[in-house]
Amino acid sequence: MEANLFKIMHMRIKRTIDALAKNNIKAVYVPTASDARSLLETMLVEGETIGVGGSVTLNQINALELLRSGKYNFLDRYAPGLSKDDVFEIQRKALLSDTFITSSNAITEHGELYNVDANSNRVSAMLFGPKRVIVIAGQNKIVPDLEHAVVRVKTTAAPANSIRLDCDTFCAKNGHCLRPVCDDSSIMAIPAGACPNTICCNSVVMGRQRREGRVFVIIVGEDLGY
Repeated sequence: MEANLFKIMHMRIKRTIDALAKNNIKAVYVPTASDARSLLETMLVEGETIGVGGSVTLNQINALELLRSGKYNFLDRYAPGLSKDDVFEIQRKALLSDTFITSSNAITEHGELYNVDANSNRVSAMLFGPKRVIVIAGQNKIVPDLEHAVVRVKTTAAPANSIRLDCDTFCAKNGHCLRPVCDDSSIMAIPAGACPNTICCNSVVMGRQRREGRVFVIIVGEDLGY
């Protein structure tokens, strides 16, 4: 990244980390994906039960390779040969894991995590259940506020994930949501029934946390995930 843009990005990252701290969410910055994986490894406890949310970012930092090392009781939703029922049961077990690892669709400079899910196993675990949640996100996930977070999902995260998951959605065919902008009536929703195969079923904003330190965010100085 060009030097002046690098400085601006780091100002945004610092604002975000400071705001997250005010919401009882510990956050740190690491320069690279490799650094993120190394830090993650230091945070994990051998023998603990670990669940994960669906995440391109975790693949990009090779987190799954680490979790499959045999050191942990990894609830591997991606293991070969699993049926849909098998995956569902693993997702349910992950709600009571010791550590849940995932990414986020957006992180605001006001210190909020914004996520939109289809099955909602990811947002459920982020909100309650696992003793600890580790969120790993590239710098591209940082947005000024919730309105920008919503637009980011509508124009980037949801279309890319719909294509990845081979979903028959409007955004997979057009590259953006059928309502790609926000308005005062409902910034998070699309018209009822307008997208029957939508993956944007539940939108969750995580603000101040009552259990300080339960949610830990690693912001990576690279663009990762959608």
